[in-house]
Amino acid sequence: MSRPADNREQFRPDDHPHDNFLLTTVVGSYPKPKWLNRADELVDDQDSKFDAEDLEEAHDDAARVITHEHERCGLDTVVDGEVRRNEMVEFFAERIPGYEFNGPVKVWGHNYFDKPSVSSPVSYDEPWLVDEFEFTDNVASKPVKVPITGPYTLGNWAFNEAYETEEELVYELADLVNIEVERLVEAGAKYIQIDEPALATTPDDHAIVGEALDRIVSGIPDDVRIGLHVCYGDYSRIYPELNDYPVDEVDLELCNGGYEQIDVFTDPEFVPDLALGVVDVHTAEVESVEEIKENILQGLKVVPPEKLTISPDCGVKLLPREVAYGKMENLVKATREIEAELDAGEIDLDEPVPLAD
Repeated sequence: MSRPADNREQFRPDDHPHDNFLLTTVVGSYPKPKWLNRADELVDDQDSKFDAEDLEEAHDDAARVITHEHERCGLDTVVDGEVRRNEMVEFFAERIPGYEFNGPVKVWGHNYFDKPSVSSPVSYDEPWLVDEFEFTDNVASKPVKVPITGPYTLGNWAFNEAYETEEELVYELADLVNIEVERLVEAGAKYIQIDEPALATTPDDHAIVGEALDRIVSGIPDDVRIGLHVCYGDYSRIYPELNDYPVDEVDLELCNGGYEQIDVFTDPEFVPDLALGVVDVHTAEVESVEEIKENILQGLKVVPPEKLTISPDCGVKLLPREVAYGKMENLVKATREIEAELDAGEIDLDEPVPLAD
């Protein structure tokens, strides 16, 4: 079994209007409805009659709303906005035996992170995401992508008190992620994204991440699309090594940096599909369709159209909700216009970004 595998066409809508198909998706998180934040508070209020069952209903309602919001703006694959999750490490640490929480840790400025400790060997108990996926898949009319925080980030962003090395912990976690991916595939998942934001900040460990990914995809059928999301950092320190990763797609944050690092990926040839961030999640301004089209052309410098996926730079949960929706809507419009221009032969794939005068 080898990756990247040719598994993109299954996500092409039956009524897709163009010969060319650039897959549109989201990274994961989305702004939660304000009433859901209030529901989270109420369930912890002893004077409130709002209980865990009410909170579950609120999460279900929010998942429906965000899933349909993604569909309404035209995305080819959707996520529920991770409305049931708090933070990307904390959510999984609460579900993996071996982790414990000892209070928040100051990470920068006045920001605190509830950094967990691995106090005993980790193990797999109940599925982490299967119920979430099955609910969203039942709600959605489009294919559902499942983001999972990867084992390297789960290990690197925790205190290791149980294993001799972080590497040993990461491999144990990778085996657990493999079990979860198997459960998701059994439930019908066809698109799974491994989130590893820690990778580009500690690039000397890219070989550890590669071995962890080998463990994650072991036994997973080729028709299941496996993506890797990496955000921020100096990508030249992990490229071309990431070409050896057993994934179908690598999702990169490049818009925020003005595509200064795009040429890193042009030599040697980029092996997996490229999921390119084309809207900046750090600015509360909705990019115009024309601006996003120019950003998409940057991706065509690296891979041909049949290997290009279009997404935001990262999760959009910190943006105002109307801004997040506007970015997604324009992302889809820009992508469809680029597809039409490719069909018409109006884009020079040898020089997709015109040279400056």
